[in-house]
Amino acid sequence: MPLTIRQWGTALSLTLGLLLPAIALAEKLTVERLFSDPSILGKAPSSLKISPDGSRVTFLRGKDEDYLQQDLWSYELASGETSMLVDSRALYSGDENLSDEEKARRERQRIQGQGIVEYHWSEDGQALVFPVNGDLYYYDLKAEPGQATRRLTQTEAFETDVKFSPGGNYISFVRDQNLYVIDLATGTEKAMTLDGGGLIKNGMAEFVAQEEMNRFTGYWWAGDDSHIAFARVDESPVGIEQRYEIDAESFSVFEQRYPRTGTPNVKITLGVVEVGSGKTSWLDLGAEEDIYLVRVDWLRDSKTVAIQRMDRSQRQLDLLFSSIETGDSRKVLSETSDTWINLHDNLHFLEHSDHFIWSSERSGYNHLYLYDLEGTLQRPLTAGEWVVAELKGVDEEGGLVYFDGFATSTFEKHLYSVPLSGESPGEVRKITSREGWHNVKMAGDYKNFVDSFSTIHSPSQVSLNDSDGTFVTWLEENRLDESHPYHPYMDSHSTPEFGRIPAVDGQMLDYMIIKPVGFDPQKRYPVVLAPYGGPHGHMVTKSWGSGWHQVLAGEGYVVFVMDNRGSDHRGKAFEDVIYRQMGEVEIIDQMSGVEYLKQLPYVDPEKIGIFGWSYGGYMALMAQFKNPELIRAAVAVAPVTQWELYDTFYTERYLDRPQDNPEGYLASSVFPYIEQQANPLLVIHGMADDNVLFLNSTKLFKTLQDKVIPFEMMTYPGGKHGIRGKETRKHLFNTVLNFLDRNLKNPAMD
Repeated sequence: MPLTIRQWGTALSLTLGLLLPAIALAEKLTVERLFSDPSILGKAPSSLKISPDGSRVTFLRGKDEDYLQQDLWSYELASGETSMLVDSRALYSGDENLSDEEKARRERQRIQGQGIVEYHWSEDGQALVFPVNGDLYYYDLKAEPGQATRRLTQTEAFETDVKFSPGGNYISFVRDQNLYVIDLATGTEKAMTLDGGGLIKNGMAEFVAQEEMNRFTGYWWAGDDSHIAFARVDESPVGIEQRYEIDAESFSVFEQRYPRTGTPNVKITLGVVEVGSGKTSWLDLGAEEDIYLVRVDWLRDSKTVAIQRMDRSQRQLDLLFSSIETGDSRKVLSETSDTWINLHDNLHFLEHSDHFIWSSERSGYNHLYLYDLEGTLQRPLTAGEWVVAELKGVDEEGGLVYFDGFATSTFEKHLYSVPLSGESPGEVRKITSREGWHNVKMAGDYKNFVDSFSTIHSPSQVSLNDSDGTFVTWLEENRLDESHPYHPYMDSHSTPEFGRIPAVDGQMLDYMIIKPVGFDPQKRYPVVLAPYGGPHGHMVTKSWGSGWHQVLAGEGYVVFVMDNRGSDHRGKAFEDVIYRQMGEVEIIDQMSGVEYLKQLPYVDPEKIGIFGWSYGGYMALMAQFKNPELIRAAVAVAPVTQWELYDTFYTERYLDRPQDNPEGYLASSVFPYIEQQANPLLVIHGMADDNVLFLNSTKLFKTLQDKVIPFEMMTYPGGKHGIRGKETRKHLFNTVLNFLDRNLKNPAMD
């Protein structure tokens, strides 16, 4: 018998009576839990590698009681067994005492952990090497149980950037700004360079190479173990910035060589040292000294070095082949642009033919091309209005090129293959099938791959798959069952929703919305915009999202994230709109997002705020200063405020040098718009930030004070750009949450 209207109402009331308390009682994620142990991400491993012999997969994993303390683990493919290879605390149990150079290197690489933070395989798959607290350790898989780990160095100095030589005869590293090798047959240690120290750094990547070029090494082995190419960096031309390192026990002033935009860079030369004799020769980088050494590789003959040289304007990238016998170099190909050239790691020399693979954005989208060793283009391998991200490997025997990219969606990253020979361009095949974000490591024989994968419904899961994408087994399923640390928060988890809105020029902008926990479409909610907004940013993805966003949703906020023009993986024209003026198009697009939000019935248009870090912090300032009628509260963490204060490589790529584009620099600064500032503002900065210097915020503080404009601030003594540390992060994000609650939930605003 059908229910009457009255009965329907009674049933609905009973249902709501049951549901609403459940929602109210659902455990919400808090800032305290977000930065406590065990990690809410579960046991998701990092630094995944397949051993060269294909017998096992190794990875790093944090301890349950301290997710930042990482150990080395192994999964054996034959047995399916997972075991810890090295307990980091068994090697060093105290607080790490990192050198200044190592602190800076980890900051550049965004390494938050401690213990074992990196490791490297020998080419035969029988040994690993890794640093712990500045000393090197060797792990022998053939050794008897309990005897596998041995210490290679025990010095006061720090050994960094450790590598096996390709032939497995040596281990190399940098110590005190010089390059060293250890002969594994004899145990003898030998310095390959001697003049490092002070302003001279041998075998090391300079600041902008690490921070902006994604190059973290300064030396490269020849395939036959005979020679090492190394960068010699002379920092003497670079200006000095004073930086204050303050913590609870000490105060220090550091003089940092920091290349501000428009000022001199380091002087860099490229040497080749013969390992046996220690004799060094120098390669020809060209007559122009004001260049960037962006990539170095060896050809398979071990007699020729491939050098990627970029001019200061970053509008020309040359690939040079340099003979180690003569030092002479020849230009093989050049890439040019009217704006800038994006760097890549997609150079690959084929083993069985005199060809190489290269990637280029010459078509407007990054794609793969096949060249011969004379630099003659043979054919494009991929084409279309989509972007190749990274070359994953070339199976010459199988005739397939593997890469990841965005052929099917900008919301998802997948693994693809394309034929090495045949039609040009070849037919692209998608290998990974599950919707989401795939980070893949191919085996050396290309028979299988490891897939670290997440979706909007699941944190990172790691699986082993055949090369055609067929699932083989889980390495870490990381299921959200009752044993998972995030399970208590699943009932209050808010799944993001995705869409697109048009920019003013008609291009479509990707966005995602995270609605408040217990969302009621009849209510109106405050909004927090959470942009990055800068070049190479790609925030709107169908991957497991930010725990911070879930905290905000649990506190009753709508979270809105949008990739404005200037973001990554949408083609070069989509990026190029920011050329010679930053903070204009990006803000226009974000305000288009605000106008869209204001049309939604559940959004309170009078309570829209913004939170951003780094470039996102710059975006937060520009958004509020330019649009105080739309942005009612802003939080800027570690923001650039004036681009003359930032480094050469990044800033000049987009704005040119200050002397060549003074109008663009002025328009891109936050200071011309500061008079319009009238709404609540919180600025946060680490006082030891060596990337976006603390000076950016202190200059802003002084200007606001001089203009009698109220604002709030929080500084973190000893804090770098990432302001790391569990307790520090708890304080920081609680400070942000308190500020947002006071200014976006204040009843006086109603």
